[in-house]
Amino acid sequence: MNETSKYQFTIIIPVYNEEDNIYLLEQKINDFLPTSLYSTCVLFVNDGSTDSSLVRINEICTRNNHFFYISLAHNSGLSAALKAGIDNTDSPYVGYMDADLQTTPNDFNLLLNEIKDYELVMGIRANRKDSFFKNIQSRIANGFRRMMTHDGVEDTGCPLKVIHTVYAKRIPFFNGMHRFIPALILLQEGKIKQIPVHHFPRMAGQSKYHLWNRLISPFIDCFAYKWMKKRYINYQITKNNLILK
Repeated sequence: MNETSKYQFTIIIPVYNEEDNIYLLEQKINDFLPTSLYSTCVLFVNDGSTDSSLVRINEICTRNNHFFYISLAHNSGLSAALKAGIDNTDSPYVGYMDADLQTTPNDFNLLLNEIKDYELVMGIRANRKDSFFKNIQSRIANGFRRMMTHDGVEDTGCPLKVIHTVYAKRIPFFNGMHRFIPALILLQEGKIKQIPVHHFPRMAGQSKYHLWNRLISPFIDCFAYKWMKKRYINYQITKNNLILK
């Protein structure tokens, strides 16, 4: 049995060289779990870290009953880490946050409060604490993405998201997919709600984003999304005799 099936909500946390944040993550998550609106576990996805992240993840999972992890053979990128996490989640709801602690797990309750009525509930980073240059890049990328996808999403880069797992598992995955999660939920005729959440400056470690993967690559990926949208297969099964009673 997949351990996440014992919970209603699984938080996926992709980790790539975040050794300085692991113990603080442990503390923040443990502060949140007793207050969560749903029974919650955490699934760390080590994305081929070359520092001591995996050692520390294993350590905190050993001493916390609600912590689990998987480790990828090599660094595969955020989209691959998210896919691996979703593929290995069996709870009804799945969420996502970054390991950099620029968002807080406490804000998941804002999203969980709405998840029964929407297939995706996601955060909007209020009063962003990033540099001026980073914010400008994000605004340009978000504006172009909205124009191309018509998803109506203000801040697709906000990592705080909660999704019905059955919808998350049907998302067509590709490199750069994480920027298009709202658009890919809309392709399934799912409903989306956006809620302002807190945002904090990075306290430790280094950002993995730069001009290419924040601005140029998303620009190219938008055209790939447009191509896929015209060819996307969306079906629903109304009857079957596969489930034995």
